[in-house]
Amino acid sequence: MLATILPYITLATAILMIVSILLQQRGSGLGAGFGSSGEFYTTRRGFDKNLFDVTIIFAVIFVLSILAALFLPS
Repeated sequence: MLATILPYITLATAILMIVSILLQQRGSGLGAGFGSSGEFYTTRRGFDKNLFDVTIIFAVIFVLSILAALFLPS
């Protein structure tokens, strides 16, 4: 039963992980493309922190579903 659901779980977490990565804001501006670093340290707060945490959760579920697919008998 799990072997039939596992590909759908993997696909769903992959799509959700891609979307959550694309929604995250970058800290670099246009100047970073021309060689200036402009780096400064900021802490994640609010929605940005929640989105970061959700992305990590999706990545862990994605990796675990792939490992389960490798070790489950088909």
